[in-house]
Amino acid sequence: MPIVRNLSRAASQVLQRPGCGCQASIGSVRCISFSPRKVTSDASFHSVSFSETDHPRVLITGGLGQLGVGLAQLLRKRFGKNNVILSDIRKPPDNVFYSGPFIYSDILDYKNLREIVVNNRITWLFHYSALLSAVGEANVPLARAVNITGLHNILDIAAEHSLRLFVPSTIGAFGPTSPRNPTPDLCVQRPRTIYGVSKVHAELMGEYYHYRYGLDFRCLRYPGIISADSQPGGGTTDYAVQIFHDAMKSGKFQCNLKPDTRLPMMYIDDCLRATLEIMEAPTDSLSMRTYNISAMSFTPEELVQEVRKHIPELQVNYNMDAVRQAIADSWPMNFDDSNARKDWGWKHDYDLPELVSTMLNLLGSVGTTTRVAQVN
Repeated sequence: MPIVRNLSRAASQVLQRPGCGCQASIGSVRCISFSPRKVTSDASFHSVSFSETDHPRVLITGGLGQLGVGLAQLLRKRFGKNNVILSDIRKPPDNVFYSGPFIYSDILDYKNLREIVVNNRITWLFHYSALLSAVGEANVPLARAVNITGLHNILDIAAEHSLRLFVPSTIGAFGPTSPRNPTPDLCVQRPRTIYGVSKVHAELMGEYYHYRYGLDFRCLRYPGIISADSQPGGGTTDYAVQIFHDAMKSGKFQCNLKPDTRLPMMYIDDCLRATLEIMEAPTDSLSMRTYNISAMSFTPEELVQEVRKHIPELQVNYNMDAVRQAIADSWPMNFDDSNARKDWGWKHDYDLPELVSTMLNLLGSVGTTTRVAQVN
């Protein structure tokens, strides 16, 4: 068991590191097999009582990340507070703990995860547990365990108990040989990070389980997600939030990407709504199981010009960071999401002008700090 102990110790260190943006659950590793196992008769856990409704019973793994918390709020408004369980390996802050059901969940502990699904009669599962790109590159064995072995546990349990399963993917699932403008749903991917490789693996395994075992697997490839709820984390797309922060604080902004670097972006409200809509879409409307979604695509200079409509005195200096620029140059410039729009009616609400005015209003009215959620 030394490997397990080392992974658990590494997980604790990663999750205690501020600003890492991780949504990870670490524990014991089991041998992967699709053979169902019976839950023992004395299996017990901290179960949650649900009202008898026709609403789905929802579990969100890796739920303490920005997207998990936001999704829980949206789903609880839709389905009722007690029908949505947030779970993670970390201790939740008080505001999250008291906002609705929360359960400790370790995605590498197969038996524990299975008991949660059985005891709480889960029907929908949103799997957000993952080590993100920068942390994953620093600890590849840990990323492989969480992002791949953990996914296998989720797939087995979801297939065995006939769950509807959502697993997010990302622009990071593409690589330098992918078509970039636009990037279609089906094309060469070949990412060069363990996170990107694990997301391609998730897409393909989910589709395999759908066709082989009938699993109701659904997946969206997220662009850069912009939100006003947490600090910028230093990632490749974080410039698109740092600019709002700096513009309102000092009126000066230094961008670490070239002014003409185009990347797809989305405001978090659109992202969460798209996630709910794909889960609610009728099965016969889906022509594929993994979709691109997009809202807007802009360059740093285009964003600067839009912000200057509100803050004309903004001063901008471009000081390119070679590492971030190389990553950005390997990612899509535009997502082709025509299949999502045709199949299940996806339509974004926020374009660049609406995004800028919303972010500035939020920062100015409540004094919050911001960042782009790192889904790459």
